[in-house]
Amino acid sequence: MTGARVFGRELTAGHAADGDEDGDRGPRLLAPAVGLFRPSQAREVIRAGTVIGELEVLGELVRVLAPAGAQGVLVDPSGGSIARRPVGYGDVLFTLDVEGAASIADGAEDGAASADASDAALVFRSPTSGRYYARPSPDAPPFVVVGDEVSVGQTIALLEVMKTFNRVQYGGAGVPERAKVVRVVPENESDLGSGDVILELAALD
Repeated sequence: MTGARVFGRELTAGHAADGDEDGDRGPRLLAPAVGLFRPSQAREVIRAGTVIGELEVLGELVRVLAPAGAQGVLVDPSGGSIARRPVGYGDVLFTLDVEGAASIADGAEDGAASADASDAALVFRSPTSGRYYARPSPDAPPFVVVGDEVSVGQTIALLEVMKTFNRVQYGGAGVPERAKVVRVVPENESDLGSGDVILELAALD
């Protein structure tokens, strides 16, 4: 397809712990190469392998992954004001708010009863990581909404993986052949990891 942008590979960001010459700063994720960096949405707690953005290196798009040992809430040093910014090798892509991650964990514990109920609920999970699209095109209605009945083989979302759009079809181990949608969990165009919940469901007789 003319003009289509294709991801060629993945690189892992560098990880700098706090306590160096800028000791007042927390842990940082560093650029693994020179290029133009487009950050992913911040706000969420990242773990090893989370896609934190895209790096354009000599015309090639590369997904940038969080390294092992990195944990915290992503904080964009540009404040989210720059959609794509030039970076050099080792430049700071994100700082990590470790206390923010702890607060989220504490909040999860405070809401343990609710979380346990959610974990125990019938759910359909993302088969792979990628960018989630709830509708086939911006002007089209969503694939599914709360109250819909879904059955095996039905398309319930699109996942963009390596600039390729893949249909996500309902079905698989642990879900009934037919179910009612109780909640659509992710926001449209949000990044999902493999196993993240897409739908909360109620079984149909």
